[in-house]
Amino acid sequence: MLRSSAVTAGFALALTLVATPAIAHAGPGGSPAPESLYAQAKAQAAAAARPEPGLIEALTRDLGLTGDQAAARLINEAAAAKVEPTLARQLGEHFAGAWVSGPTAEFVVATSDSTKVSAILKTGAQAKLVTHSLATLDAAKARLDELAGSAPKSIPSWYVDVQNNSVTVLARDTAEAQAFVNGSGLDASLVRVEASSEEPQPFYDVRGGDAYYMGGRCSVGFSVTKAGSQGGFVTAGHCGRVGTATQGHNRVAQGTFRGSSFPGNDYAWVEVNSQWTPTGVVNAYNSGILPVRGSTQRAVGSSICRSGSTTGYHCGTISQHNTSVTYPEGTITGVTRTTVCAEPGDSGGSYISGDQAQGVTSGGSGNCSSGGTTYHQPVNEILSAYGLTLAGGGTPPTGCSGYQNTYNGSLTSNQNAYQPGTGGYSAGAGTHRVCLDGPNGTDYDAYLQKLSGSTWTTVAQGTSPNPDESFTYNGTAGTYRVRVHAYSGSGSYTLGLTRP
Repeated sequence: MLRSSAVTAGFALALTLVATPAIAHAGPGGSPAPESLYAQAKAQAAAAARPEPGLIEALTRDLGLTGDQAAARLINEAAAAKVEPTLARQLGEHFAGAWVSGPTAEFVVATSDSTKVSAILKTGAQAKLVTHSLATLDAAKARLDELAGSAPKSIPSWYVDVQNNSVTVLARDTAEAQAFVNGSGLDASLVRVEASSEEPQPFYDVRGGDAYYMGGRCSVGFSVTKAGSQGGFVTAGHCGRVGTATQGHNRVAQGTFRGSSFPGNDYAWVEVNSQWTPTGVVNAYNSGILPVRGSTQRAVGSSICRSGSTTGYHCGTISQHNTSVTYPEGTITGVTRTTVCAEPGDSGGSYISGDQAQGVTSGGSGNCSSGGTTYHQPVNEILSAYGLTLAGGGTPPTGCSGYQNTYNGSLTSNQNAYQPGTGGYSAGAGTHRVCLDGPNGTDYDAYLQKLSGSTWTTVAQGTSPNPDESFTYNGTAGTYRVRVHAYSGSGSYTLGLTRP
């Protein structure tokens, strides 16, 4: 159907958004481009698998849309994501960004060159003529990034705002922010200051085996949820009493002991605050991130592994169930005896057999140099005592095979991870091969970044609206890393990387 005309910077832009036969014409950069490129992408998106009813329901609930609007929006968003990289390449230095707008997400492409408007329109997208190119705005933001260390605390965020063709600086104190911008040396037309009450804070995952602090140090057992609460984790009772405050592995305020029993039992649960998200995984340190899918108790003689913040990940076998063990503080009954080693600080950490949670570290004898005997409090007893449920986990996907290195991780929506770490890896000149396998139904992206001075610059990327990405990059010698970004959705991922 015909969309209404849009008048931008004196241009009357009549926009036709129906699929039409492909007709070759000169694209924005002089290269051939298909007529109605965006319309064709919409037709392909409409012919693809229908969205899950739950997704339509969520969009109507949270965005205030009708069912038809939500369905149209998903088609238009998928088409825009497919077409934007092509238009960005064709417009080159005159590309000024793209976005979707309105209830049904109509696609808008901006350019800083008036001679490119007609070519944009021929693709089936809306066009907007602006002053600054995206490259100019990116450079302005990069300048503010360089000055981040001197930015006032009243500035929670700044970003490239393609819809307003500026770099927008959010601030609780606009005068203070304007002084910061004035001191950057940037052209005043590039940056706008906007009042904001935002006070952002980071979010962290709760993972079995990670350290936490409460005056001393213990380890997380398993992430749990509880009706009416933020959720949290189970751990050893001797690590804290009801009301004891905890800090996470990064020393950030984490939560509070809501239940604790010791001696007699040796179990507890900690409710975490809103900065922390319980995730159904165990940090197995050098062995990766392991999913937790249940808590079926394994038989005597079965293999069992333990994760803790002092000694990492170690394995052994189950010796006996329903054991009583006496510590100086008293006797603990109903624990399981194992041949897995442990040391102080591992207390409370995860015992897992296969993908089934078994218990939390109570105590034992010996160490991880000479070996020893340990006891764990069965997890099902803890769940029952406090009315808890294990947090759902996921299996790291296995689609990236045949690569030099593979890395596993777990993300929640809008989080980032860096592989093989924030410091990156050294590589010679040659080809980097990157493969990302994300959870089904999500949109995960991968960015290959190179260190230039003290700044990480993206040199290649995979950003399709899908969970999986793969690409190659032929680069010079240097330090590189891969940023994995959960654009939408949560769960475990696998990253394959071959370095030159």
